[in-house]
Amino acid sequence: HKPSPISSGLLFHPDHVIQYASEKFRNVLEANKMIQSMSRKENCWDNAVAESFFKTLKKECVYQYRFNTRKEAELVIFDYIESFYNQNRYHSTIKKTIKEFSIQQKKVNLTAQLNWNFGKIK
Repeated sequence: HKPSPISSGLLFHPDHVIQYASEKFRNVLEANKMIQSMSRKENCWDNAVAESFFKTLKKECVYQYRFNTRKEAELVIFDYIESFYNQNRYHSTIKKTIKEFSIQQKKVNLTAQLNWNFGKIK
């Protein structure tokens, strides 16, 4: 099985940054038109949300399975993200589930629309 070619603009986000900080490694990424996602110097919070997501993905999904094929892994991970993580899991960044956040946003948008319409009628 020959690996697929790397798409231009592929984002490389390591969990442990230090071993990927060398100039030689960055040159390999650049030669393959990959973008490195990495904290700025002395700013450990740059990737905090992404790192939290990948930690959770591994713990709650990836490490629970022994995948036989890459396609199987893709399907299981996709299902976890779309059916559970994005819908039902509590997200500490927004202090609610995405479903709750979406409902709240719809109410805010509806209220704004109604206020705009009634303001226009007067």
